[in-house]
Amino acid sequence: MSKKVIVIGGGIIGLCSAYYLQKDGCEVTIVDQSNMDAGASYVNAGYLSPSHLIPLSAPGVMKKGLKWMFDKSSPFYIKPRLNSDLIKWAWAFNKSCNAAHVQKSAPVIRDISVMSQHLFEDIKKSESFSSQYEKKGLLMLCQTEKMLEEEVGNADLARSLGLEAKEINTDEIKQLEPNVKIDAIGAAYFKCDHHSTPQEFMEEMKSYLKQNGVQFFSNERVDDLNIENGIISEIKTNKQVLRADEFVMAAGSWTSLLSKKLGVKLLLQAGKGYNINTQTSTGITIPAILAEAKAAVTPMNGFTRFAGTMEIAGINHDINKVRVEAIANAATRYYPDLKLTASEKDNAAAGLRPVSPDGLPYIGKSVKCKNLTIAAGHAMMGWSMSTATGKLVSEIITDQKPSLELAPYHPDRKF
Repeated sequence: MSKKVIVIGGGIIGLCSAYYLQKDGCEVTIVDQSNMDAGASYVNAGYLSPSHLIPLSAPGVMKKGLKWMFDKSSPFYIKPRLNSDLIKWAWAFNKSCNAAHVQKSAPVIRDISVMSQHLFEDIKKSESFSSQYEKKGLLMLCQTEKMLEEEVGNADLARSLGLEAKEINTDEIKQLEPNVKIDAIGAAYFKCDHHSTPQEFMEEMKSYLKQNGVQFFSNERVDDLNIENGIISEIKTNKQVLRADEFVMAAGSWTSLLSKKLGVKLLLQAGKGYNINTQTSTGITIPAILAEAKAAVTPMNGFTRFAGTMEIAGINHDINKVRVEAIANAATRYYPDLKLTASEKDNAAAGLRPVSPDGLPYIGKSVKCKNLTIAAGHAMMGWSMSTATGKLVSEIITDQKPSLELAPYHPDRKF
């Protein structure tokens, strides 16, 4: 039986959920408070990275976070503030920062990320999308022996989980990137990773969905959700009342605010990331992470993107010039001949990534609401996990056997 489904949120997770739901015969409506042309789904690094096996809540990160709290230019910045939701999230985050959690989470992250790569390729082929999608791998560029040792260890972990990764020296870096000067003592090279240009895929996906009957309500804010006997009966926006059989909460960093109205308390914080784009030819052809700086570099279609930082500072889109400058300075340290202009830095954009305490997304139904499927909390892995998340959402709603074990992603899991 065809179901009527409302997807709250028109970012990459919402679009991919809508894509598979309409493929499975559902009547789909997407509601988003924005114009659906900006935010994390558009400004991210475009990686599809099984290599990112280590969750944000890794050993030692909380200790670094406390130290970096006093440095507004640090890669991971938590703005000090008295907020009960932040305190609960930080407590759970700290509990997850251990080796046992990494060992348990790594295969889970690999499985959903690899599945997403296959589905991205599948969509491009079956729908004849022309957006950039390349399989050039990812370089983890290191400037210190300590960081190189850490990244080689991550490559060893990736290989143990069946991913293609290895350590490479400066000569091998030069062979891979002959047209750009790189200041690094070595790197880990993850051949398993792919990359894309996010805005291209987002525009093609929106166009496809509209052509195939998905209804869009943009610039429309969900103000309330009515629930009766554990079932959402309707949602109220600032413009209308909408009813459906099933609802998908894919509202990114706003998901926890909306789910509270249903009695579903998700631990979720907005993690702001920034990017700087340059259309000047850089010679860079392979994506890279600047390991010590925690900044990302992506050669996209017609420009190069420099992105990074994780700023836990509430829901806002304020541009912190100090953090933008930190990304620009990192780019110049690793690529000495590179010069980012004042204009390029002034045009920096930001996006809010929804961060769960354990580095795994929330995908599934809470026991508190029978017709709500949650799909949020992917942090900086939203793009990498998007298509698989969308397919899992559709499988849940249409009562199919899930392609992956859902327990690790359960919205009601304990921390």
